[in-house]
Amino acid sequence: MLSAEPTAIPDVKIITPKRHGDHRGFFSEVYKQSDMAAAGIDLAFVQDNHSLSAQVGTLRGLHFQSAPFAQDKLVRVTKGRILDIAVDIRTSSPTFGQHVAVELSAENWRQILVPIGFAHGFVTLEPDTEVLYKVTAPYGPANDHGLAFDDPALGIDWRLPHGELVLSDKDRKHPRLVDLPRYFG
Repeated sequence: MLSAEPTAIPDVKIITPKRHGDHRGFFSEVYKQSDMAAAGIDLAFVQDNHSLSAQVGTLRGLHFQSAPFAQDKLVRVTKGRILDIAVDIRTSSPTFGQHVAVELSAENWRQILVPIGFAHGFVTLEPDTEVLYKVTAPYGPANDHGLAFDDPALGIDWRLPHGELVLSDKDRKHPRLVDLPRYFG
């Protein structure tokens, strides 16, 4: 079994699979389609992604893909700790431009479900952090987009000074929300 809790933006959910532990360690069904469906989440995941970030303060995001490669994401941490961010970029949504911040770690065993229509990113809070996530569509290079991580309109507290963040050149160049084309209604 798992628990599925809504966040401040109800379409973003925190998923926590049950862990069974004893003197040997633990066992967990980290993803079980029938348990997800019982929790009202009926998605067909088609790809698993795995990232390793060596340095504390590695920021990946804010990323999303447009149709026909738009993706729901189920994100979890197998080693280390992150602050995970989901920003609502659905223009017709009452929570447009708002975000949810959730700490995920190997210890707390929580996952976050980030639906289509959200820009997603995370910053590592421990060295050598490994993040795994399932997606509902394959990568489409022409449909790969981003949102500025430091857009003041978003008000995201990344928990670290901007000078300590480690970003790719690509992630430093994404547009602000006001300049973002309207990909999702």
